[in-house]
Amino acid sequence: MKKQILAMAFIVLLASCGDSGEKKDESKTAETTETKPVADPSSNPDYQKGLDLISKSDCLTCHKPTEKLIGPAYQDVANKYENTQANITMLAEKIIKGGTGVWGQVAMLPHPQISQADAEQMVKYVLLLKSN
Repeated sequence: MKKQILAMAFIVLLASCGDSGEKKDESKTAETTETKPVADPSSNPDYQKGLDLISKSDCLTCHKPTEKLIGPAYQDVANKYENTQANITMLAEKIIKGGTGVWGQVAMLPHPQISQADAEQMVKYVLLLKSN
């Protein structure tokens, strides 16, 4: 019985992380808000604000800054999407609505309790992790 409960919990955990089903590549849309990666992103005010919000959420259950876990590494997301307001808005909506498909078939559950502003702040942090 305990094995079944553990197996079910693991399946729910896997199902709770992932990415949106949108397959559109919007990495080249809109005006760039930051043209180059910052050598030390922690000096950017968006870095600490976003990190604080992420650490208070369940994001780190499925994501790590530089390594793929259940979902993609934040650095991989930053490398895929240009730092534009359009992409910040789109990725924030993915955090709130959840989905699957862009990074594989493991679903990321919706996070409707996260406000659009907080989700955008989280995305700004993630996009600062772009590798040089």
